[in-house]
Amino acid sequence: MASEEGIALRSRRVVPKTSGIMDMEGSNGNPRITSNGKMDVEEVISKKMQLKMKVEHLKAELMKQLDSQVDEFVDSLIEESASACLDPPSVSSVFSPPLSDKERNRLRQLRPPQEQGKLFMIRRSLLDELFEVNHIRTIYHMFIALLILFILSTLVVDFLDQGRLVLDFDLLVYAFGQLPLVVSTWLCMFLSALVVPYGLFHLWASHYHMSQYQTLLTVLVGAFFLLYQALGLGFFPTFVVLMNSFPPASRFIIILEQVRLMMKVHSFMRENVPRVMTSACDKSTPLAIPQLTQYLYFLFAPTLVYRDSYPRNPVIRWGYVATKFLQVLGCLFYAYYVFVRLCIPQYRSTNLQVFDLRVIVLCVFNSILPGVLVFFLAFYAFLHCWLNAFAEMLRFGDRMFYKDWWNSTSFANYYRTWNVVVHDWLYNYVYRDFLWMSGKRFRAAAMLFVFTISAVVHEYILAVCFGFFYPVLFCLFMCFGMVFNFIVHDRRKSPIWNVIMWCSLFLGHGMLFCLYSQEWYAQRYCPLEEPSFLDLLKPRSWTCHKQMASAL
Repeated sequence: MASEEGIALRSRRVVPKTSGIMDMEGSNGNPRITSNGKMDVEEVISKKMQLKMKVEHLKAELMKQLDSQVDEFVDSLIEESASACLDPPSVSSVFSPPLSDKERNRLRQLRPPQEQGKLFMIRRSLLDELFEVNHIRTIYHMFIALLILFILSTLVVDFLDQGRLVLDFDLLVYAFGQLPLVVSTWLCMFLSALVVPYGLFHLWASHYHMSQYQTLLTVLVGAFFLLYQALGLGFFPTFVVLMNSFPPASRFIIILEQVRLMMKVHSFMRENVPRVMTSACDKSTPLAIPQLTQYLYFLFAPTLVYRDSYPRNPVIRWGYVATKFLQVLGCLFYAYYVFVRLCIPQYRSTNLQVFDLRVIVLCVFNSILPGVLVFFLAFYAFLHCWLNAFAEMLRFGDRMFYKDWWNSTSFANYYRTWNVVVHDWLYNYVYRDFLWMSGKRFRAAAMLFVFTISAVVHEYILAVCFGFFYPVLFCLFMCFGMVFNFIVHDRRKSPIWNVIMWCSLFLGHGMLFCLYSQEWYAQRYCPLEEPSFLDLLKPRSWTCHKQMASAL
């Protein structure tokens, strides 16, 4: 204030007094001169403040651009140096005689002309970096406060209704039932995935160079491998789950492990078979058969893309591991209270009502909050806590299991950044292989193929784990997901598209939560004694209210 008053006094002394001049302001932004020849001091000060704000804004923009360019330069430098370290030119390849045209054509047929593929490097998870900022960590504290309020509200309601505190956690006990059988089933799956694929590959790779019937050997081993994938990892876990009537959470454990092991085994074969065939064709390339310990490490590593070695951290922070596992347990109890307080009271009475548009709309909007909460909890518990805990125990350096999907302004970017672990597998072994086999001519068809596989696998998981077929997720994924992928594409950069994306996600999760919950209760309220095949495909929630009304 003192400096501004000094400026005002100096400006009043400097400006000469000239009478008879009209009030005016030049087009070049000069201060206005009054009729008595004095400058408007307040306008001088406001002009100065506006200029200062413009300079500060310009400074911030320049620093932001400089930071982004420096980050891009450093990232590209790291990738180039890492790729140079991973693929050094060997002496034998430098001094080996040039290949003939026939040998080059055979090499080109054996191996797709792809780039290096996924490059692993030491980097932290994004949330670990963001939680070091107090403003971001406050959001985490808000979710903890909401969990405390859920617990208190449940205890208060139980005390007022029943006159005692109910702490039996009957829903969790039911959902994770038959744990001994679950553990034994998983152990059989894991041991078979460890022994059978590696044994088949080792047998094939050891005899491929010396055998005169390379094609026949490859066909036989490949047939045994596909048979194992279909029966050992495909049919056996599903049969055990259905025959023993596992509860939902136990089913999710087995089926998700089934899908994970099938993807891991495919990655191991897909990465190593071309190397063996290349070394057989190019005699200068040494035969490289991975050791069993390398394959065992890959089966536990939090990635679905096989490499002989990964960047490793020097030490294990056991306190970090314990914290992440405790957070997984906290998310589990959080989801329990969401179901107890927001879901079960609502969905128990839904099937008593007529299945019409009004009931569906009310159910969807009432399901948005629990659906979004469970969505956040599943993301944080698995993609952040669970994977980071295993990465820390294995000293696995690359922790980029997800990117900043919450900032996405396009669904294409959301699909790429929401689950980087699965996206890398789909990109490397489905999308790129499809383009290689089609000669890079059908990119839209390759994208459609990826969407179809992802939708089918998701729907298979939900159908087996819930015990009924209700393809809501498949329809949403293949219809709205595909449409939004092309409409809300990467060229959409305005913040309004981020709002549109969040609205679509909220509505989608509300619809999934509503329809699957209705069908779950309908399957229990209205069982069929001898259902036909068409009855199994028809949703029970569409006619359950009629059956219950006739029974009453």
